[in-house]
Amino acid sequence: MWKTIVRRVLIMIPQLFVLSLLIFWLAKLMPGDPFTGMITPQTDANRIEELRQLAGFYDPWYVQYWNWITNALQGDFGDSYAFKDSVATLIGGRALNTLWLALFSVILLYLIAIPLGIFAGRFQNSWFDKITVFYSFVSYAIPTFVLGLIFLFFFGYTLGWFPTSGTVDVKYDPGTWAYYKDKIYHLILPGVTFAILGTTTVIQYLRSEVIDSKTQDYVKTARSKGVPMQKIYSKHIFRNSLLPIAAFIGFTITGLLGGSIFIETIFGYPGMGQLFIQSLGQRDYSVITALVLLFGFLSLLGSLISDIVMSIVDPRIRID
Repeated sequence: MWKTIVRRVLIMIPQLFVLSLLIFWLAKLMPGDPFTGMITPQTDANRIEELRQLAGFYDPWYVQYWNWITNALQGDFGDSYAFKDSVATLIGGRALNTLWLALFSVILLYLIAIPLGIFAGRFQNSWFDKITVFYSFVSYAIPTFVLGLIFLFFFGYTLGWFPTSGTVDVKYDPGTWAYYKDKIYHLILPGVTFAILGTTTVIQYLRSEVIDSKTQDYVKTARSKGVPMQKIYSKHIFRNSLLPIAAFIGFTITGLLGGSIFIETIFGYPGMGQLFIQSLGQRDYSVITALVLLFGFLSLLGSLISDIVMSIVDPRIRID
């Protein structure tokens, strides 16, 4: 399996190269430039032109691309024109916030979805199954921004149970127990929203797999041998039903790491999703290109993680 992983990683190199080229071209096709927003009636037009020349905006495209990709390979994605900081430092600070949100959401997502999916499939057509199916359909139908705004208005503003923006209160000192406790407190509302919206697919896949597995020959054989149903579900049905979940677990994790544009924007959570929207509005090309390249890498990484998890869940599967 290690040889396969190394081969897949090597294949990712030309994929990332093509992706970087497309990202560079699309960024250059965007109207305006980062200096356009600096123009006011008092702005010296000659100074704007000087800044554009210093930034290399008039160099041939292949020169600009070469300078950008060679610096990126060294971890230097340039400086943000809007935030007045290096792109690596800017994304690094936001990525840590998104990482905490992603971990919290993934844990909560599977804590909710796996029991619901298993019990709904096991007790098919029961009242519990009907409630679970209704819940999954409702959560699937509600758009992200609608559920986020409902939670924000009801739990944030109306009841005042949770903070409505930020990651931690400024009154707490970093490294203290109160500081980390407040960070978790700020994670609850966006994390729960994130998790609820993500449970639908897991519940439906798991429920369907459990229902299908109950009619398989290996289950009938085990029942004919007198194996207790509890053991059949825990040892056979549950393991086989996890395969579809394992098929997209990597995409789920890396997708959350990519940040949710709607969730982070609605809840004022300073993560990579919110940074992406802010950079688009301010035409901050250096941040946009770095973020899109990072999101593309996470997508490729998610595919590899899903294959590895599937091979662990079912040793009969070997990734190629």
